[in-house]
Amino acid sequence: MSDLPEGLRPFLASAGWEGAGIDPIPGDASFRRYFRVRDGGRNAMLMHAPPPNEDPRPFLDVAAWLSRNGMRAPEIYSADAGAGWVLLEDFGNDRMRDWLDVHPEDEDSAYAAAIDALVALHARAPGPFPPYDLAAYRREVEVFTEWYCPAAGIEADSESYWRAWEEALAPLLDRQVPGVTVLRDYHAENIMLLPGGAQGLIDFQDALAGHRAYDLVSLLQDARREVSLDLEKRMLARYVSQVDGGPDFAADYARLGAQRNAKIVGVFTRLWKRDGKPAYLPLIPRVWEALERDLAHPALAPVAAWFDANIPPAVRQKLGGTLG
Repeated sequence: MSDLPEGLRPFLASAGWEGAGIDPIPGDASFRRYFRVRDGGRNAMLMHAPPPNEDPRPFLDVAAWLSRNGMRAPEIYSADAGAGWVLLEDFGNDRMRDWLDVHPEDEDSAYAAAIDALVALHARAPGPFPPYDLAAYRREVEVFTEWYCPAAGIEADSESYWRAWEEALAPLLDRQVPGVTVLRDYHAENIMLLPGGAQGLIDFQDALAGHRAYDLVSLLQDARREVSLDLEKRMLARYVSQVDGGPDFAADYARLGAQRNAKIVGVFTRLWKRDGKPAYLPLIPRVWEALERDLAHPALAPVAAWFDANIPPAVRQKLGGTLG
């Protein structure tokens, strides 16, 4: 197999998997590559996260913390972080998203289990991860004006854009200290359904310490899978029935929904314009629709006013449907 990265077979040999069969797995939106490794009756996943574009050490650190705290992260069999190699437990093929495509009758139970996993995670003190602070929120929302607006032919005032976001986001900052561990990409494509009903976690290397509403937004306003408004409402109710989010929880959920969705629109555009990956463009209308719902909350009034002044509704509809 000529397209295998250099160093793959020596790493497997050093890990005790010399001569194993190797099957590449289609990639995601990052520079990481994955391979399924088989050796007799043993299966494993091989991650290649090569520097300088990737660094597997955060993944290893978060995986260790999750495992110590009762969450179902993959077991790490061997790693060479400097070279970007990680050999880890194979969670199989049953991603929550793929399973529900075939078994839609399991939707409620799968999402209920995912909500309960967040309840369990949020019952613990946050891990030793960087804070999801205002600077991080700014870096993320500015991806929208940096990439999406130019691609759509819009000259946006980035300073007034950030001032609107700062006004909207500032009230939640005190409510996310000390906060909880935020996995940041907790959605149906990153949850594996395991034998016995357990749910395995993947793609958590960017974890931060932040607000408990963020991963709920990631799960229930999923860019990659349609989540009905009724399901979103019922699963939010399931969460707040177990966790006291306080009187401002609904407003904070909308704040972080708008923040995340604006970021994703920008990221999907960047994947197209910078990385030559246009496959994410058809997902933008769903994200834009969720962003519009979040902007309708009074807590987002400053940001909604900026959108009204800079991106009229008719243009948004066109952009949501035809960008690219």
